[in-house]
Amino acid sequence: MDSFDTNGNGNNGESLPPPPPIVPPDVEPVKIEQVKKKGPTRVPMARRGLGSKGTKLPLLTNHFKVNVANNDGYFYQYSVALFYEDGRPVEGKGAGRKLLDRVQETYDSELNGKDLAYDGEKTLFTIGSLAQNKLEFTVVLEDVTSNRNNGNASPDGHGSPNDADKKRMRRAYRSKTFKVEISFASKIPLQAIANALKGHETENYQEAIRVLDIILRQHAAKQGCLLVRQNFFHNDPKNFTDVGGGVLGCRGLHSSFRTTQSGLSLNIDVSTTMIVRPGPVVDFLIANQNVRDPFSLDWAKAKRTLKNLRIKTSPTNQEYKITGLSEQPCKDQLFTMKKRGGDNDETEEITVYDYFVNRRKIDLQYSAELPCINVGKPKRPTYVPIELCSLVSLQRYTKALSTLQRSSLVEKSRQKPQERMRVLNDALKTSNYGAEPMLRNCGISITSGFTQVDGRVLQPPKLMFGNGEHFNPRNGRWNFNNKKIVQPTKIDKWAVVNFSARCDVRGLVRDLIKCGGMKGILIEQPFDVFEENSQFRRAPPVVRVEKMFEFVQSKLPGAPQFLLCLLPERKNSDLYGPWKKKNLAEFGIVTQCIAPTKVNDQYLTNVLLKINAKLGGMNSLLGVEHSPSIPIVSKAPTLILGMDVSHGSPGQTEIPSIAAVVSSRQWPLISKYRACVRTQGAKVEMIDNLFKPVSDKEDEGIIRELLIDFYTSSGNRKPDNIIIFRDGVSESQFNQVLNIELGQIIEACKFLDESWNPKFTVIVAQKNHHTKFFQPGSPDNVPPGTVVDNKICHPRNYDFYMCAHAGMIGTSRPTHYHVLLDEIGFSPDDLQELVHSLSYVYQRSTTAISVVAPICYAHLAASQVGQFMKFEDKSETSSSQGGLNASPVPQLPKLQEKVCNSMFFV
Repeated sequence: MDSFDTNGNGNNGESLPPPPPIVPPDVEPVKIEQVKKKGPTRVPMARRGLGSKGTKLPLLTNHFKVNVANNDGYFYQYSVALFYEDGRPVEGKGAGRKLLDRVQETYDSELNGKDLAYDGEKTLFTIGSLAQNKLEFTVVLEDVTSNRNNGNASPDGHGSPNDADKKRMRRAYRSKTFKVEISFASKIPLQAIANALKGHETENYQEAIRVLDIILRQHAAKQGCLLVRQNFFHNDPKNFTDVGGGVLGCRGLHSSFRTTQSGLSLNIDVSTTMIVRPGPVVDFLIANQNVRDPFSLDWAKAKRTLKNLRIKTSPTNQEYKITGLSEQPCKDQLFTMKKRGGDNDETEEITVYDYFVNRRKIDLQYSAELPCINVGKPKRPTYVPIELCSLVSLQRYTKALSTLQRSSLVEKSRQKPQERMRVLNDALKTSNYGAEPMLRNCGISITSGFTQVDGRVLQPPKLMFGNGEHFNPRNGRWNFNNKKIVQPTKIDKWAVVNFSARCDVRGLVRDLIKCGGMKGILIEQPFDVFEENSQFRRAPPVVRVEKMFEFVQSKLPGAPQFLLCLLPERKNSDLYGPWKKKNLAEFGIVTQCIAPTKVNDQYLTNVLLKINAKLGGMNSLLGVEHSPSIPIVSKAPTLILGMDVSHGSPGQTEIPSIAAVVSSRQWPLISKYRACVRTQGAKVEMIDNLFKPVSDKEDEGIIRELLIDFYTSSGNRKPDNIIIFRDGVSESQFNQVLNIELGQIIEACKFLDESWNPKFTVIVAQKNHHTKFFQPGSPDNVPPGTVVDNKICHPRNYDFYMCAHAGMIGTSRPTHYHVLLDEIGFSPDDLQELVHSLSYVYQRSTTAISVVAPICYAHLAASQVGQFMKFEDKSETSSSQGGLNASPVPQLPKLQEKVCNSMFFV
């Protein structure tokens, strides 16, 4: 917040005084006009009441009640600036906490004996003020390890130091003097927390809660934990689990303060982060690259992987950060050092290997042929043989995990509800928050019992299958045994393409046709099975796809209705992206990819469900959708949108983000959708192409495309109601969803028809939270259909938790729905029923899903079309947009008209 304010003030100071004489005649009226048109800023709506439908079910949740005894007084916020003795600012993060601890030890009386809550960077808080608004302290930090290890006063021992290096290292590893400046920034009333609990949020409330979170972070930092936002990880090997590739899952705790209907609570949950496996660097690299020995390593890759990791070197036990690798192997890498017994200026060149083995008498087993680790500056390197280097524990691994690592992590970190409760109970005891002096001084104490809440279990919606058969799902599940699909398609023009998958293709086709017949889908014999020519098997993916398409085109009499594609790898086949792009964007052909390993009836049924939905059929419908009797939605044309943005993996900073919006079609159905997918700037969370006017008459935005499709597919009716489900935004972005995204959607509607005023309901779905529910005395997860809208929900805003799915493994994670706006006017029960029903219309599975189908579809569409991107040639795409931006976002190819309205993404 403070940086935002200072920027604001800076701008006011610099750029506002000059404009007045020039700007007002032009600009002011426009601004006023805009304000009139847009109206006041929208804020999330208040709760309308609680739901009452469903069977009551008492539950426990991992929120622990916090008692706040003290409402007077203030948190004082101070800015912290750290400098070296010569006035240079201290870069890098690690030093701050050590310096502030030293300030507190050395200058306790000048700080009035106060405790400091320090965020580890540029801000600290105290309860009550310090003696002055600006304080300066000088502190000395010794590097403890270096003093202990260098009793013989030769700190040049761990590198390949030349003379300048020696001086530099001596200086670096003896004591250093720092200046710490603390200056007053603002004050936050403790009363802000009490006000928030009554539902009156002042702007100070977020800041006050942040202070409490910082106190917990500091409490964990003092115990030597790794801190990742509000998650704490202890250096305890029993919390580590190996997921392969030199990476460990490290189990820790999440804890954050939340304001709820029943007061302040501390939400504590189990969390996991990835760390590199501590120990010898070579062992980590061998595991990471999955090779047999250090001589098979790819050193260019190793250099990228190791950069900035911290190591300890033996025998001195000194700690360093890795800056790179030597160009030459250890036995050939020369450095310059002072000649023994010669004059002061005499130097000689010596290899790193020779220096360590002959001068330092350290036996090196295998380092001679391998690069050395550089722990100095790139221009002034300090080399250490690799076998003397060990990775320090608790260092985060931030690269994307492989599919195998991910599944291993999921398998090893899942916990049944009762085990999770036990772990959380133990964690609360060992964290010993009662001993934290700053919490005590704020009058804050944390109770040890799980909070009790009142859950309700909603009835599952009735489903309708073929032949008018109705069915009530049990435990969030159903199947197609002896059932027909409600709206089957007929498949007569199709073919099979086999990219060298090893399987009995003819048998697979026979079983697929037979299984389709039993479900009511008439499938003719395929035109042919196209086997990949073995000479292309090792070619790049794009080439393999091109060659296969040429082969198929040369044989087929016309465009097929559908292509079944057999891929050789089960997961992440690099053929998938180019194949989908070729079919959907270039030829407009519906395609289904499979990697057949274990083919049985269940597998074939699931494949058929996807094919049927892609070709325009429906597998099952809600009873209330068929007879249209959904409250409000069935009475007036209603459009349902699902919106999501997917970002590149961690570490892929330049990959564009992909925004997907899916929309319902053929009202009064709520089970049929189509998608619109666009790229936008990397890591941009707000969708920026919803409304995109390119002239007075033309809008190339996402929403116009979807509105027109709704209109044409719903008997030329415009929607009176538009329900928006938005995934993946945090509470701090709710106002942007309401004002920026909804603003663009309204503009797109007005652009189509100025006099048209649809009503909106905007709901955000969050999966990325830490609230879990438990059934007291039962080992089972909460039943599907469980909804909670009391006690631990927001004191003012309209939110509820829903577990629509049956949690089969681990502990169920409910979806947290926030209703930001409801102009349509649903009752709480009707809205919860609608959300519950939308978890049952997902066409590709026979289970209720954990979040509404439109959001799942948006997610699928974004990730599928995102696969196209990996194969875009940057040079083609960078010129495709105007030269205004330095690096324009590459555009996705448009889908062919024949498939753009289909559910190609299921």
